[in-house]
Amino acid sequence: MKKILIASAILMAAPFSAQANTGLVGENKAFGGDAELGATLTTGNTETTSIKGRLDMKHELDNWENQYLIEALYKEDTGEVTGKRYFGRIQGNYKLSNLSYIFVTANHEIDPFTGFSSTSTASSGYGHRFIDNGKTQLNIEVGPGYKYKRLDSESAAEAGYDTEDSWIAHGVINFETKISKSSKFKQMFVVEHGEDFEGRSETSITANIIGALAMKFAVTVRYNDSPLDDKENTDTETNMTLLYAF
Repeated sequence: MKKILIASAILMAAPFSAQANTGLVGENKAFGGDAELGATLTTGNTETTSIKGRLDMKHELDNWENQYLIEALYKEDTGEVTGKRYFGRIQGNYKLSNLSYIFVTANHEIDPFTGFSSTSTASSGYGHRFIDNGKTQLNIEVGPGYKYKRLDSESAAEAGYDTEDSWIAHGVINFETKISKSSKFKQMFVVEHGEDFEGRSETSITANIIGALAMKFAVTVRYNDSPLDDKENTDTETNMTLLYAF
């Protein structure tokens, strides 16, 4: 645990030390984001509940662009919980130019259905915007990071240990393009390679309904090449949610 705290402290200190030299100007700041919510409730012979919520916010301060992301998923089938995940991420990008930046990011995930009670990751590195023409954007980020996992009590008893940690290579590809005036397509790939390989793909299509209200269809695929013995290496999630931009 000490290692992840030290790694996080080093990574999170980078933006504050640089920020001290930039002189933030209040009138240049901008804040916005979007909130989404989707739910499915079934009663009668079959009783199911599925709730997905997400809050994605961005804050710009001169040379800094900060992102704050919170996600929650809950599923229940006939009184039995079949899915539960909570995820939070914070990232700061310090702009070196209009196309390149240095990033520092940290996230924490709780998903007991993976056999781990929690997973924390901290990383930093270099990012570059290869395409930015008003319609299409393509960003790629690479850098080192550190991952810390805590097994739940059942998995720890079977494995004979209760934590896993490793240094990782972290990479992200973000692609976004407008399909029409009222719709857009997004694709994100995240890869983390250390003692094992983990990847995540998020594909979504968003279409405006009226004003700031939109409908979003998303497919998320998570992959781990070394899952715990009784777990699958691939998880998929498909959601239809309402999204409100602010």
